[in-house]
Amino acid sequence: MSDRRRRLGITMGDPSGIGAEVSVEAYAEAREIADVLVVGDADVVREAIRACDADIEVNAIDGVSEARFESGSLDVLDLDNVDSATHAWGELREEYGRASLEYVERAIDLALAGDIDGVVTAPINKQATRLAGSEHAGHTGLLAARTGVTDYSMMLVEDELRVTHVSTHVPLREACDLVTTENVLDTIRVTREGLRDLGLEDPAIAVAGLNPHASDGGLLGDEDLEEIAPAVERARDEGIDAEGPESPDTVYVQAARGDYDCVVSMYHDEGHIPIKLLGFSEGGEVSGVNMTVGLPIVRTSVDHGTAFDIAGRGVASPRSMVDAVEVAATAVRHRRTRE
Repeated sequence: MSDRRRRLGITMGDPSGIGAEVSVEAYAEAREIADVLVVGDADVVREAIRACDADIEVNAIDGVSEARFESGSLDVLDLDNVDSATHAWGELREEYGRASLEYVERAIDLALAGDIDGVVTAPINKQATRLAGSEHAGHTGLLAARTGVTDYSMMLVEDELRVTHVSTHVPLREACDLVTTENVLDTIRVTREGLRDLGLEDPAIAVAGLNPHASDGGLLGDEDLEEIAPAVERARDEGIDAEGPESPDTVYVQAARGDYDCVVSMYHDEGHIPIKLLGFSEGGEVSGVNMTVGLPIVRTSVDHGTAFDIAGRGVASPRSMVDAVEVAATAVRHRRTRE
């Protein structure tokens, strides 16, 4: 087990969004948690520093070995893939989608090689990455494909509430078809492993139903009894503390008050809505963390988008980025303990 300080790579996200700004604003707190470097474009980070009126210099580097990790100096692994002369905030551009994908791909490769211990991602714009030719709807599919895994899930963390998903960025009709015994069981399994990364060795997992009231004994559909219940039973046979299917309209409240360590949700909005209710404050500050479970590397992300409408103004909250760095560092620590 290595005793080197945890080293995290923060991908800059879409060059036109708030990723560079939240990375800059989070820098002071983040470096107290771990050694951090940004994988992105040094010129865009310099623009963000000016927008945020931050007292930081950029140390542009070509490799991790050149990073200084010094106070007041933000190490940026500079891919130099943005034209500084034409760079603009808040614009949807194909070249920005391509650049943001390159940041993520480089960070994944660095983590697989052991040059960094984990990846923390700033937001990308899905329309821009699609224009750039990506076949993935977001970070998660790209991470899974590049690391060669098939069983994985998005876990959202907001204080005591943690949520994973059987499916995420697919149409609702397709999401219902993806609620199969095997898919639900796979999600329960990777959920347990993800929770172990957070220090919960024997977690209590609730599995939400698909239909209202978890089908109410078959009155409101048959998926809960025919697909979800068998998955829960098989998980319990494997020694996993799982319960369900539980009524979706109450199980998140139970988890938020500590009755469960995580809820396995059947589709995107079922899990995202309760997290967003807790994570968005009246003042506009966004907290919460997105963590991909089931990967051979540690990956966390902010739980917000590119916010083109405020990009370049220096007003974006870094709270979610700081939280994402903290969760990533925690996961690295617990993985090291198990090595």
